[in-house]
Amino acid sequence: MDQGGGVAVWPRMEPFLLGALQVAPPTKLSLHYLRKMAAYVRSREGCFPMLGWLMWRHIACGKLQLPEDLAWLYFETFDLLAGHPAEERLEWAENLSQCSSPRELDRQRSKLCVDTLQFLLFLYIQQLNRVSLRTSLIGEEWPSPRSRSPSSDREAKTSSQNKNWDDQAHLSFLQTHLCELLELLVEPGQLSGSGQAVKDSQVSLEALQGLSLLLEGSVSRGRNVHPIHKLLSRAPLQTQAGYSKLSRSFSLHPLLAWLRQALVPNPFGMSTCLRSGKKLAWAQQVEGAMKRAKIARNTHTAPPGSKMVLMSQVFRQTLAKDSDKLAGANVKIHRCSDAFIYLLSPLRSVSLDKCRNSTVVLGPIETSIHIQSCENVKVVCVAGRLAIGSSSYCTIHALTPTRPLLLPGNTALTLGPFHTHYPSLEDHMASVGLAVVPNAWDQPFLVGVEGTIPDPGSYRLLPPAEFCPLVVPFRMEGDTCEVPGGLPSLYQKAHEEREKSVQDWQKMVKDAHLNKEQRRQFQALVEQKFHEWLLESGHRQELDSLIPPCIASQDPSDSDSLEARTNDTRQEGTSIREVGQTRLPC
Repeated sequence: MDQGGGVAVWPRMEPFLLGALQVAPPTKLSLHYLRKMAAYVRSREGCFPMLGWLMWRHIACGKLQLPEDLAWLYFETFDLLAGHPAEERLEWAENLSQCSSPRELDRQRSKLCVDTLQFLLFLYIQQLNRVSLRTSLIGEEWPSPRSRSPSSDREAKTSSQNKNWDDQAHLSFLQTHLCELLELLVEPGQLSGSGQAVKDSQVSLEALQGLSLLLEGSVSRGRNVHPIHKLLSRAPLQTQAGYSKLSRSFSLHPLLAWLRQALVPNPFGMSTCLRSGKKLAWAQQVEGAMKRAKIARNTHTAPPGSKMVLMSQVFRQTLAKDSDKLAGANVKIHRCSDAFIYLLSPLRSVSLDKCRNSTVVLGPIETSIHIQSCENVKVVCVAGRLAIGSSSYCTIHALTPTRPLLLPGNTALTLGPFHTHYPSLEDHMASVGLAVVPNAWDQPFLVGVEGTIPDPGSYRLLPPAEFCPLVVPFRMEGDTCEVPGGLPSLYQKAHEEREKSVQDWQKMVKDAHLNKEQRRQFQALVEQKFHEWLLESGHRQELDSLIPPCIASQDPSDSDSLEARTNDTRQEGTSIREVGQTRLPC
C-alpha cells in the first residue's frame, strides 16, 4: 500500500465531506479566477497570510461578482472546519447574539480571519461537485490519465452521485488536480503569464502548510497520522521531495512527483469502513420478508476527524443509542425506511441519504447535517449548519446559529423550531460549542444553480396551529428538563392553547357526572377512536416499537451494540432505558 519511501499520503476526509457544498460552484470560482485571486491576496496588505472577512467580501463581491450572502456562506463554512475550541464557539455565538443592527453584525464578522492559502484550496475543492456537460450526458467524468478509475460499478455510481462521502472520488480529484492545487501555493512571480508553474517554481515550507488542509499521512504504516507539512519536516523525506535547505522550499515538480507516488486511498475512509470496520447487523422478520439493518464503524481505530458510523437499511425498527463511541463521529444514515432513530450523543456531522417515512432525533451536531434525496422524513436536531437538497415532504425542527441552506431540487419542505429535550442535551451542546442563540432556523438561504432563480415555494414555516412538542421516550442522566432556550412565542402560545384544550376536555368530562356504566362506555369509545387514529396516523408502529420483548434478541456482552429491533429500544451497555413514555402525536 505505502509508496514514496515507506510513506503513505491520503486525502483528508472532512474538507470534502463538510466543506464542499453539494451544489455546482459559480463559474467565478474556477481555476482561472482563483489564480488571479492568489496573485491579488499576496500583493495586498491585510490579505496574507490571514484573510479577514472585509477583504474577502471586497474580493468576492467586487472582483468575482458573487452575492454577499454567498461570499459569507463560503467564509463561514470554511471557519466551521477550523476546529475552534468549544469555548471560543460559545463566545462567538454570544457576541453575534448581541448584534442588534447590520452594522454591528458586520463589525463582529470583521473580527473573523482565515488562513489565506487554505481558504484558496477550500474554494478550489468546490469543483468536486461541478456538473460538466459531459457528466450530464454520460453520467461520469471522462477518464483522466492522472486519475484511477473506480474499482466497481458501485464506486462509479457513488462517485458521480455522492462525492462528499466517497473517498475514491476524493483521491481521484486530488490525483487529477494536484498540480493546480500546488500552483495556487506558489509565489505569483514564479508562474507563467497564464498562471501555470514554470520549471524552477518553488513551494515554501510555509506555503506547504496550506496543503495540510487536504493531505495527511503516516510513515511505514505507523499508527500516528500527521499533516503533510509535518511529514515533510523529516530530513529523509525532504530530500526525496526536492527540498532545498538554501531556499527553504521544495521544487514544485519533484514535490508533485513524490506526492503522486505516495498518494493512496484514505485508510479511514468509507470504503475501508464498509470492508473492515466493526459491523453490527440484525435479521428481523417483517411481514414475511427478512430485512437486515447494517451498521459499520471505525471509531475504535480512526483518529479525530476521520471517525465514522455508517447505518443502512434500518426498516420498520426503532434504533436508539447514547454512547461515547458516537461522540465526535461523522454519521451517515442511508436508505432507512419507516424507522425511528435516536442518536443522543454529541456528533461531528450527520448525513441522511435516500431515507423515507422515518423520524430521526439527533444529539448536537458540531458542524453540519446534510439531508439529501429524502422523502417524508422528520428530523429534529441542534446543528452548526443545516443543508437540504433534492428532498420532498420533509419536516425539520432545528436549532442552528446559521441560515439553513436549501439546495436545488427540494419540494414541500417544512421548517419548524427545535421542540424536544433529553436530560444531557445542554451538556452535549456545550461540549461542541453550540448555544441557544443566535437561532436562524426560520431564515433559510436558497442556493440555486448559477443562472437560475431558486424556488421560494419549495418550503414553508410550520404553522403554529400544527405545532406539537416531541417527547424523547427514554430515561437518561442529566439536568436538562425543557427545550433549551424555550419555544418561540407564537409556538409557545399554540402549545399552551392545546394544553388548555386538554384541560377543558377533562373538566367537561368531570362535570358531566357520568355513572359507572356511562364512564365505562365512554372510556371504551375514546379508546376505540384513539386506536383508530393511531393506525391511520402511523403512530401505532412507533408506540409498539417501545414495548420491550420478553427475550432480548442480542447478546448483552456486546457493549458496542446499537439497538435495532422492531419491538424494542431498551439499551444494553448504554445509559438509555426504555420507560414506557410515548411521543406526543405530532
